[in-house]
Amino acid sequence: MESISVFEIIKVGIGPSSSHTMGPWNAGEMFLEEIKKFQSLQNVKEIYVEFFGSLAKTGVGHGTDIAAMLALSGEKFKEIDTNTIDDKIALIKDFNQINLGKEKKIPFVYGENLVLNMEKSLDFHPNGMIFKAIFENNEVLERDYYSVGGGFVATKEDNSIKENCIRTLYPCHKGEDVIKYCEKLEIKRFSDLIYINEEAWRTKEETRAEALYIWQQIKECIYKGISKEGILPGGLNVSRRAANFNKKLLGEMVFTDAEHWFETVKNSKIDFTKVTRWISCFALAVNEENASFGRIITAPTNGASGVIPAVLMYAQAFTEFNSEEDIIRFILVAGEIGTLFKKNATISAAMGGCQAEIGVSSAMAAAALTEISGGTPAQVLMAAEIAMEHHLGLTCDPIGGLVQIPCIERNSMGAMKAITAAQIALESNPSKARVSLDQVIKSMWETALDMNNKYKETSEGGLAVAVNVAEC
Repeated sequence: MESISVFEIIKVGIGPSSSHTMGPWNAGEMFLEEIKKFQSLQNVKEIYVEFFGSLAKTGVGHGTDIAAMLALSGEKFKEIDTNTIDDKIALIKDFNQINLGKEKKIPFVYGENLVLNMEKSLDFHPNGMIFKAIFENNEVLERDYYSVGGGFVATKEDNSIKENCIRTLYPCHKGEDVIKYCEKLEIKRFSDLIYINEEAWRTKEETRAEALYIWQQIKECIYKGISKEGILPGGLNVSRRAANFNKKLLGEMVFTDAEHWFETVKNSKIDFTKVTRWISCFALAVNEENASFGRIITAPTNGASGVIPAVLMYAQAFTEFNSEEDIIRFILVAGEIGTLFKKNATISAAMGGCQAEIGVSSAMAAAALTEISGGTPAQVLMAAEIAMEHHLGLTCDPIGGLVQIPCIERNSMGAMKAITAAQIALESNPSKARVSLDQVIKSMWETALDMNNKYKETSEGGLAVAVNVAEC
């Protein structure tokens, strides 16, 4: 089994969905590269993309169509000015034309060249899509791709993540591997083992720098979220709430930047009620940004992107575990726990329901908080197990196909469960635990396989049908 870097699990992304936005965007970029290998972009006469299954059924609400058009236009989601997205899409639709890879303008009619096929699913994975290019000499290039969660893209022929995929020195594919290598190397902190393994991709200094970059992006994202009011896009008329939370907690103070705001939060008077409100505020801020095509940190998915930022921000603002080193170790452990779920179950709601997103992110955050709080490797794994245990069976039933209801509030709940799980684990003896992390991951995967497809990000069950809202 190939290893996955923690920074493939926790990374910069763009809303509203890692599987439905980032995945198709990545697939579009991959297809452009395939075209260049086959002939060239200049030789393309027509291009088509068709989405199936969950990608089609909730595609408009998740921006799947937008992601594909931007990708084929040569835009990069890590670089694009998110404020320009609406204008770029309007140009494509208004002029029925796309500038393929920023190199050649060809006809492109929305609804003909881009189709959301809600009647059919591809066999390999619910999040399937087919890209097709027709060249001037009438040759055809066709590729199928599958968005398997967290922005990862697979094909039928290759279900591995090729980028940076290598075997680490001490591969941890299961929780039991973590304990084995920590004991073998006489390592007392789980994050020390991760530091060693991450050297397969980068130096320790580069690992530290990447983790601190992630932290800076988290602060910026939360700050953007608490600075905006109004209605989220999509048609559900969901109001942003993070800004109001912030105002009630800090008053009408004006902030110059994210650092100024963060220092004010740290120095504010707090009690238990205020701390819990701040945790909700942090999570809501991130996911309101995510719901509006903002740039966020995918951890491990976009729909669950608020949990880890909320718990890390809680640790930095309100606990003694708030050093730069604590930030790094938190992110390393959170990411590594995410890889265990990615390898042995799924981080895709289309495959496993929301237990695969909020449940996994809560487990990641619980483990990370336990790590920086002084927990042993066994307690770290126990915290992850506890958090997931209490998310088993959680369905994904977004109203209107949007990551708004119940997704935004669910991140706040996942963060609170993570903190509780960490507290329980730190006061417990893991040797007396009756359920291991490996067992709960196995149970989660079995639950995913048994779960009715209408509860797997299709908007065909649960709240999505209980609340009568037309597809947005």
